[in-house]
Order: sequence, then C-alpha cells, then structure tokens
Amino acid sequence: MSSIQVRPATLRDAKVIAEIHVAAWQDAYRGLLPDATLDALSVQKRQAFWREAIDLCEPQVMVAHLDNEVMGFVGFDRSRDKGTPSTTGEIWALYANPVHWDKGVGLALWDAARDGLQEEGCTKVTLWTYLRNERGLRFFELAGFKRELGSAKTTEVGGTRVEELRLQRSL
Repeated sequence: MSSIQVRPATLRDAKVIAEIHVAAWQDAYRGLLPDATLDALSVQKRQAFWREAIDLCEPQVMVAHLDNEVMGFVGFDRSRDKGTPSTTGEIWALYANPVHWDKGVGLALWDAARDGLQEEGCTKVTLWTYLRNERGLRFFELAGFKRELGSAKTTEVGGTRVEELRLQRSL
C-alpha cells in the first residue's frame, strides 16, 4: 500500500518529533483543551523532553518516515500505571503530522510499537486518551483496543478539567 518505514529515533529526530507533537496537539485537541494552552505549547520544551527520552530509551521512540521525511512518532514502554504487571506495556504517545493524517502513518507506528512490546515480553498494552478525542479513539478501537471500564479520571489541563480513559488490548 505505502512504503512508510519505521525506525528507532535518533537524537537528530528530536526537533521534528517535537514539531509533530505540538502540531498534532494543536490540531487534534483544538476545542477540547483551552486555545491559550495549545497556543503556548513550546517546540523547544518538547524537543528537550524527546531528546532525553531518546537518549535514555525511556520510552522507546520510533519514527515513521517516507523518503527521509519524518511523518510521525510513537513512544512506548512498560506501563507507568501503579499495580500493573511487568508484562503490561503502554503507548505513551503516538502522533502523526496532521498533513499526513489518514495515510497509514499511525498504523505503521502501531505495528512497530506492538512488535517492540512483544519483543520485551509484554502480553497486554494500554494507553490513556481524552474521552472527547474522537479521532484517536476511533483509530485505537479499529486497532483492537477496548475501553477499560472504571478507568475514567479527570485531569486538569490549562485550567480546564478533561476526562481521560484507559484503553487496553492483548498483544
């Protein structure tokens, strides 16, 4: 179908990962999170975060690319949720550049993360998303994730209360 490739991220990818992270948040969460919060997102701060993540391999970070253009990224590792067994992995982040939405980038990243988690011995994977993130929910439900009953929690982002829920699936 496409020739999108996925590879481990390098420190050189941190800036483009940060740019994609900010652009995807601004497009996907407009109307869900406060405009002021989205407009204040800093590529520089995100770049520092992703440089450290790539350097420490926590989480593992992979990028999807086509003709050397990075189109999206995924961060995954063991679950950060208290009380989960070591065989539970977590998708920490999965974002595609909005100009590449609906082109198979997310699926390529999910496939790579699933393979990586299985190699680590994980038998289950979870992720957290906003309840009103309809695009993300649709994507993950098509990938076989189910909403985890009783997992909903309220967090505050930029002074606005937002509902999150955990999705899970077997690997």
